[in-house]
Amino acid sequence: MNTHKEIIRIQDLSFSYDGRPFLEEINLCIYSDDFLGIIGPNGGGKTTLLKLILGILKPDSGVIEVFDKSPREGRAQIGYLSQFVDIDFDFPITAREVVLLSRLAGRLIKRYSQADKTAAEDALRQMKIWDLRNRKLNQLSGGEKQRVFVARALANRPRLLLLDEPMSNIDIHVQEAFYEILSDLHRSIAIVVVDHNLDMLSRYVKEVACINKCDSHGLRYHGIDSLEMKRICEA
Repeated sequence: MNTHKEIIRIQDLSFSYDGRPFLEEINLCIYSDDFLGIIGPNGGGKTTLLKLILGILKPDSGVIEVFDKSPREGRAQIGYLSQFVDIDFDFPITAREVVLLSRLAGRLIKRYSQADKTAAEDALRQMKIWDLRNRKLNQLSGGEKQRVFVARALANRPRLLLLDEPMSNIDIHVQEAFYEILSDLHRSIAIVVVDHNLDMLSRYVKEVACINKCDSHGLRYHGIDSLEMKRICEA
């Protein structure tokens, strides 16, 4: 079980697009045993916040520490699934090959070691899709594809998993199975998930933060009652 240790610290963070304030005075701590849901309106800054944590974007002011380092230095310990996966779904590649590819990032020699193969197998098993390992990506359902992409994020053995709307437009029963898997994963890894399904989040996450761009309250924590979350997020 994870210990309660701070792994991400965001203090007085502000960010603007083209000189226009977008996020202001954001304060947030993420801990090693967190299963945190982030909610908010479309365009409220949820994806922007994740990109700031990853060092893809730079804040105008404030502090972001990722595993006691800068975001660019610390993001190697983060597994990330973006809202839009940039991949050719018709390319003839198997689920196992998709996961293995993540192990080659930044290497000069593009050859899989036994450790790579073991890590990919572990990730596929964690996502309960080992039996689909030899299936082509275009033969998988939407929910199965998303499990493959999460497995790809897990293959480098991160300490934190960031998921940006991983179950968007997926059948409710598939979403339930997916969140059950995340609950199992949470025993050994911190998870932050952005999702619009408030009912689903309320059943699984430990805590919720609601974010809205230029909200004077910044990023606020709440309990996990779904009706209360909906009321606050629509306010």
